[in-house]
Amino acid sequence: MLLYLLAAVLIVIGTIGSILPALPGVPIVYAGMILAAWTGDFAHVGWPTLTVLGVLTALAVIVDIIASLLGAKRVGASGWALFGAAAGTVVGLFFGIIGLILGPFVGAVAGELIAGSSLKRSTIVGVGAWLGFIFGTLARVALCFAMLGIFAFAYLF
Repeated sequence: MLLYLLAAVLIVIGTIGSILPALPGVPIVYAGMILAAWTGDFAHVGWPTLTVLGVLTALAVIVDIIASLLGAKRVGASGWALFGAAAGTVVGLFFGIIGLILGPFVGAVAGELIAGSSLKRSTIVGVGAWLGFIFGTLARVALCFAMLGIFAFAYLF
């Protein structure tokens, strides 16, 4: 029973982490699902389902990274802007939801300014980085909830 509780805690923390970039949310959800399946001797959720969930986990991680980079690259961001967006995301974690929302934008703008771009150009790059971050987050959350649905269906039926 304790292992099921631990699995549930991992799934809840991972689901929260799929929204907040501070935690590798989707991999934590997957770890909780594997623990729950193992605890139940794979009677309800077997390896075929866990394999599908593993593929979705990998896809969520890849899509998240690519979306953030493509958002900035699509508007011609420099390497400094990409670094700034990543740093802004990390620093933003310490400032709550406002920091999470504004961090990638501010970081990308600062990085692009360091690269020598104008304020107007840097702002455009910041918006691109921010949109990439938002779309990556939405994709990650959607894949996480798809995984929860697949797991619940396999467990119940």
